Amino acid sequence: MKMNVTVDCTPEEARAFLGLPDVAPMQEAIVNEVKDRLLDAMHKMEPEALMKAWIPSQVQGMEQWQKLFWSQFAKSQSKS
Repeated sequence: MKMNVTVDCTPEEARAFLGLPDVAPMQEAIVNEVKDRLLDAMHKMEPEALMKAWIPSQVQGMEQWQKLFWSQFAKSQSKS
């Protein structure tokens, strides 16, 4: 014998029916705590330090090569 039971309910109703705890308030508190910490860290961080953390070292290396090139170019122009 095979029986199929279809239950139409929301996740909250299913949790209550199965006796599971309501985790929505705890999840809300955790999300708010993480948001507050991120905002606090963002306000403390200086824009220059933030950009250095975001810009990969390869880009900084390219900038150093450009500076070297332009300094050598400027030296050769001043000698002429």
